[in-house]
Amino acid sequence: MAGMAASTTTEWWRTAVIYQIYPRSFADASGDGIGDLAGVTARLDSLAALGVDAIWLSPFYRSPQKDAGYDVADFTDVDPLFGTLEDFDAMASKAHELGLRVIVDIVPNHTSDAHAWFQAARASAPGSVERARYIFRDGRGPNGEQPPNNWESVFGGSAWTRLTEPDGTPGQWYLHLFDSSQPDVDWTNEEVRAEFDRVLRFWLDRGVDGFRVDVAHGLAKHPDLPDFVIDELIDSMGAAQMGHPAWAQDGVHDIWRRWRAVVDDYDGDRILTAEAWVEPLSRMAAWVRPDEMHQAFNFPYLMTPWDGTAVKEVIDDSLEAFSSVGAPATWVLSNHDVVRHPSRLALTAPNPQGVGIGPDSPGLPRPEVARARGRAATLLMLGLPGSAYLFQGEELGLPEVLDIPADRRQDPTFHRTAGERYGRDGCRVPIPWEADAPACGFSPTGEAWLPQPSWWGEFARDRQEGDPGSSLEMYRAALAARREHGLAAAPLTWVSGTDDVLVARIGDVTVACNMSTEAAALPAGRVIVSSEALDGTLPPNATAWILDA
Repeated sequence: MAGMAASTTTEWWRTAVIYQIYPRSFADASGDGIGDLAGVTARLDSLAALGVDAIWLSPFYRSPQKDAGYDVADFTDVDPLFGTLEDFDAMASKAHELGLRVIVDIVPNHTSDAHAWFQAARASAPGSVERARYIFRDGRGPNGEQPPNNWESVFGGSAWTRLTEPDGTPGQWYLHLFDSSQPDVDWTNEEVRAEFDRVLRFWLDRGVDGFRVDVAHGLAKHPDLPDFVIDELIDSMGAAQMGHPAWAQDGVHDIWRRWRAVVDDYDGDRILTAEAWVEPLSRMAAWVRPDEMHQAFNFPYLMTPWDGTAVKEVIDDSLEAFSSVGAPATWVLSNHDVVRHPSRLALTAPNPQGVGIGPDSPGLPRPEVARARGRAATLLMLGLPGSAYLFQGEELGLPEVLDIPADRRQDPTFHRTAGERYGRDGCRVPIPWEADAPACGFSPTGEAWLPQPSWWGEFARDRQEGDPGSSLEMYRAALAARREHGLAAAPLTWVSGTDDVLVARIGDVTVACNMSTEAAALPAGRVIVSSEALDGTLPPNATAWILDA
């Protein structure tokens, strides 16, 4: 595959590097051990200095926090844990002053069971207007004692919970594809659609530059809600088996066309980014057709193992699929739902998405291999044409934290499976800023909602500042070179290499990545960025960017 490139239009999102902030783990200004919006504001200068173009914030809305904020009780207010609407405005204003766009999460598949709508549904009768906003059904069996179908929750167990009616009798069941505290709304209901139009406009009017749309492959369900048998667990986010009647139904596309019309009402290239766990890439491209979303996370790329043939194939498929609908390819290696990529790429045992890893997991990585592969994978990714997403702390080279005590784990996946799945806490540990400060600079009081390991300070930002061999300085150098050489909008042409040594020409830069176990030839020219120190060859688990001699 040769000659494929991102569009050369001036739309900022086609070439942007977008940095995900998971607010509760980013920076805590209040001292309660949970990150907040004031903490984000205080640390924005460091992100501008890193060289990213935009920030994306995971949910900070009012919520009981049973799923770390993805159980939203009020979509147009800030949870007191994170501050106030005024704190949000101050944060967004500071970001814009620094030249950073602001993208916020939106969670349209479900609400919290504490949402006013669901509380009204609980108190209302079957068939009521209040229940019609959600997916309520009578149970199966003589007394309705069995769930309406056999669907399983992403977090383990049944996807249905039975209500106790106001008179104390067993009642209807409601659908929750995630936790029982997250009832799914019914997107066939016009009242639901109109309410989310209002929510989008509320945040657009406050100046946000776009939305990352949670579970964008969900929302539409097969109207008959038929049983479905999943052959095997491949991941936890709905792509376990294409054809499932709860996922990737054609009805979602009308919803996204309506949302696109809303954001297009506003100036400034406001965007929609899909979290769509859809396979194959050719099918995912339907989410980013010209009248739907602007971008979709490239999960097939994220889930590709450390294998040159597989990586080359997914790069080719991505460029072809996304360019076929006029969208930029996107590249992502880590986020708040997956094992951090240095650890994941060095595992020697399977890693089903959402299961997580812990101290007893098989095939745990050697730290030196994880470090090398994480850096090499990043440098390859940042050289590719299109838009890239970074997850907070990856610029520090953070690995997955394995040894979180059971009584400190927070992920509902861990609790709903009685500890059978470790879940996602290991990538969510509050990040280290200053090695010798309380909580490594995360919180002035030393509090942290998830425990930081004793060795966390080794990765602190202040330890890496100015160290040319650090992950932080590698990221900075790569982002600067990416911009200087226009790599995000340049054509990609494969040059040469064995199955495990990828060499591509991207603009005026040659990107070489060695995934083999032996040193490889280094292309001629001047090295401008590398993931490892070089001695005339390209060592195993290393990537380099080279300009012509």
